[in-house]
Amino acid sequence: MNTAHSVSSPVIIVTGCSSGIGAFCARALMADGWRVFATVRSEKDREGLEADGIETAIMDYTDHASIAALVEEVTGKTGGRIDALFNNGAYGQVGAVEDLPSEALRLQLETNVIGWHELTRRVIPFMRHQGHGRIVQCSSILGIVPYRWRGAYNASKFALEGLSITLAMELAGSGIHVSLIEPGPIASRFVDNALARLRETIDMENSVHRDEYRRQLARLSGEGPPNRHKLGPDAVYTVLRHALTARSPRPHYPVTTPAKQGIMLKKILPAALFYKIIRRFG
Repeated sequence: MNTAHSVSSPVIIVTGCSSGIGAFCARALMADGWRVFATVRSEKDREGLEADGIETAIMDYTDHASIAALVEEVTGKTGGRIDALFNNGAYGQVGAVEDLPSEALRLQLETNVIGWHELTRRVIPFMRHQGHGRIVQCSSILGIVPYRWRGAYNASKFALEGLSITLAMELAGSGIHVSLIEPGPIASRFVDNALARLRETIDMENSVHRDEYRRQLARLSGEGPPNRHKLGPDAVYTVLRHALTARSPRPHYPVTTPAKQGIMLKKILPAALFYKIIRRFG
């Protein structure tokens, strides 16, 4: 394993690196000179990253002991240096709000919000000590624009948006900047994981939304025309790099045409009309 890096290389923790956005960004960051600590949830997922020279750690957002161990490991190896954190690991719970078991909602929030909060809180003291830092949250357009059948995921990302912007205001003047990336459709295993969660948690056959679930299963399984607006993870890396290196990073970075259009329509349309239009999608 090649882990060559200079002592001056900036240090970043990137979560959710088993595939998709996290895996791509971890490799791109290393190529751009960062010392990357990539987190995954299984030993098997470490292999490809470590073969490419990326340092890895096992971490699960629902296991706070693993979060503490991650920060201790990274700071032990870097002498207490953490220049940036890219919170990215997440999943999307699909299902109508009325069909959503409370435990499924609780796990969605624990993974997508509470775990991110725990990790962020643990890195901030190191950033304060060194006088600078970048915290970048991979949110979603569904943290700004709601979407039918995604109530749990919407709730987690709306919460993340509010928590992160509040944190950004409270960190003003500290040298620590907080940014949110808000992607629309990005090519990854996200849909596969969402499909698995839907089957595990929702009693589809006994729901009044049974026919809709059948449509959702077909859609998530890849039936029908491809999404022409879907971009690769490199689109996320383009804005991540800006958020990490710009003198004045932006608070929000929407990615993909649907995300930008959704934000624009929400700004200019009356709420009732906007929600009526959004109901047609999904």
